Amino acid sequence: MEDAAREQVIHPATDELWMEEALRCAQRALEAGEVPVGAVVVCNGKIVGRGWNQNISDADPTAHAEIIALREAGANLGNYRLGDCDLFATIEPCAMCAGALIHARVRRLVYGAEDPKAGAVHSVMQVLNHPGLNHKIEICGGVLAGRCSEMLQGFFRSRRQGTV
Repeated sequence: MEDAAREQVIHPATDELWMEEALRCAQRALEAGEVPVGAVVVCNGKIVGRGWNQNISDADPTAHAEIIALREAGANLGNYRLGDCDLFATIEPCAMCAGALIHARVRRLVYGAEDPKAGAVHSVMQVLNHPGLNHKIEICGGVLAGRCSEMLQGFFRSRRQGTV
């Protein structure tokens, strides 16, 4: 499959269903006072990993939603390789999370909002599907992007106003 085609595969009904689950995870982060990012790992039509940002509560700079979801998926499947899995995240992954997706050999990434400050898929840098890497990940961005963006923007707006 050509790279351009590889990045345009869309499965609207199921992508939105799983992104709704990722948004529920992001809501958990929001309720805990964390930046509201959520992620789910899906394998064979079943969620095998869930995560939401826990950097503050865990005092852990690596406790991003995607990392937590990948860890849970690996534990549930008994394997660090997640080649039959898809990851759904409410925001474009950062460089750390994109690297973890590569190392886990995730098959497909679906994300909601773009991240113009730290996105490592399209926005700031292109870590995924770099020509020097041997693993290629199918990418679909923009799924429920408006809702994902609004949750994040609302959080940061509240922080600026001192209500979070």
